[in-house]
Amino acid sequence: MFNQAKADTELWADTVECGGERTPDMVTVKDACEAYAKERHCPIQEGILRRHVYSDAIAKVRLDKLRRHHLRSWRKRLEQAPALVSRNKKGVKRWKERAKSTVNRDMVPLRAALGQVLKPGAPNTDAAWQEALRPFKGADRRRELYLDKEERKRLIDAMRDDARPFVQGLCMLPLRPGALAALTVRDFDKRTRTLTIGKDKNGNPRQITVPPVIADFFAEQVKSKLPAAPIFARVGGEPWNKDAWKYPIKEAVNAARLPSAVAAYTLRHCVLTDLIRAGLPILTVAQLSGTSVAMIEKHYGHLVRDDAEEALASIAI
Repeated sequence: MFNQAKADTELWADTVECGGERTPDMVTVKDACEAYAKERHCPIQEGILRRHVYSDAIAKVRLDKLRRHHLRSWRKRLEQAPALVSRNKKGVKRWKERAKSTVNRDMVPLRAALGQVLKPGAPNTDAAWQEALRPFKGADRRRELYLDKEERKRLIDAMRDDARPFVQGLCMLPLRPGALAALTVRDFDKRTRTLTIGKDKNGNPRQITVPPVIADFFAEQVKSKLPAAPIFARVGGEPWNKDAWKYPIKEAVNAARLPSAVAAYTLRHCVLTDLIRAGLPILTVAQLSGTSVAMIEKHYGHLVRDDAEEALASIAI
């Protein structure tokens, strides 16, 4: 469907430019998004499309009828939709105003899906569909909260028994919490000391080789577990998720007298910071963490510049 949708759209665009008319029915926005999601296999982007596109009026708009005003209206609805913060212990959902960075993130899959099948319209015309999906500038803020190794050790020691291995894993690898929680026993190969990261934000499985000290930690976690079992499990055997790990971490943060803003993602930031400080090339850090070089440079490039300045100062005569 994806290739056919792309071919149909390009043929329609070429026909219109030549003054002709397109007779066969054109696919809808939803069709293009479903084809894109099928190609990408990214659960996070699929979830965004389900919540904000498939249930919205824009899903039924045909691609040959899509104009900038359609997407402007959709974007306005997206900006006004409250963002889910979390659920409390009783399961009650809590909401907050959608941040610009969240809007930027939630526009990505729709913009990418349309970009696969539509040519950009002429600037400043209603055919310029892409203009309505431009991201807010300066919306993504650099993470500043950092825990040193001693503070992270205090956090681990304060964790309750079932959550301690999961948090210790977060302190060892630059993985997103959801990617670490999704690891199963079969994803770890003890002989080669490799981890296969299958479920992550970018949707592309990758392998990383870990040093013996981390391999020994994972070997202990997978002991006597079936291949399909989660490496890090709760008391009942279920894998961790953001609603389950939030409260144990919060309780340990308070017990260890750490800043109240510390969360699971803080630990990923700390590991990334340490890897950059250790002199690991940015490309390697990006590959380990499953993100782009551009994002690493944007959020951690200043650390490289600071180290370069210190190195230059050390050799001054």
